[in-house]
Amino acid sequence: MKKVLITGANKGIGYETARHLGKAGWQVIVGARNEERALKAIESLKADGANVIGWQYVNLSDNKEIETSAKEIGEKYPDLTLLINNAVCPGDMSVQSYEQTIEDVANSMQVNYIGTFYLTKLLIPLLEKNNGRIVNITVPTEVSPYWHPMAYVASKAAQNTMTSIMAWEFDHYKKPLEIFDIHPGATSTDLNNHYSGPGSHQPDVIGDKIEQIVDDGKRHNGEFIELYPIVDEGNY
Repeated sequence: MKKVLITGANKGIGYETARHLGKAGWQVIVGARNEERALKAIESLKADGANVIGWQYVNLSDNKEIETSAKEIGEKYPDLTLLINNAVCPGDMSVQSYEQTIEDVANSMQVNYIGTFYLTKLLIPLLEKNNGRIVNITVPTEVSPYWHPMAYVASKAAQNTMTSIMAWEFDHYKKPLEIFDIHPGATSTDLNNHYSGPGSHQPDVIGDKIEQIVDDGKRHNGEFIELYPIVDEGNY
């Protein structure tokens, strides 16, 4: 059966993506930093009929721990075919760019880009062996008057660049791999204090859409797939 590792799968978009994929023929590995929350999520996912085969400790804020996790993944799941990079550090979204702390900027960049890049880099040999795919859950990085948390968007800009360049290289060097971005749009999660205004959707809707794209049988290498665009929230 097809195996997928989803980082940050114990809640929000990651959880719902795990639920929908786990009910659509995938064996799901829940990536999380906290064992208690991971096991609670697994219990709930299994109760809903999702095929979850375990959890994997993934801490994107620590590069040494990423190395250990990648080694464990290779040993436990040698037939892994899909990595979904979903876990994020939101930073402080309540302040202006010039008010953000250097710690916020550094932490967001570490988790959302450096840590995500490093995990992806270390798993590429495994995924290449299995004709695998990498999906990055992301956001547009052009300036929007409606939503523009600088540390978060800047880190995602770096991640989006990673996607574009890796996709070109996979094609150019004829690697049996693909990588692409999915932008969910405004989704009511902890990241945005469960925003429920214009254009927002519940994580269940997003998880369903992600599963449909993953299972559509098409090659999406290098694509930026926007599920729902950012809309005017009327408060800028």
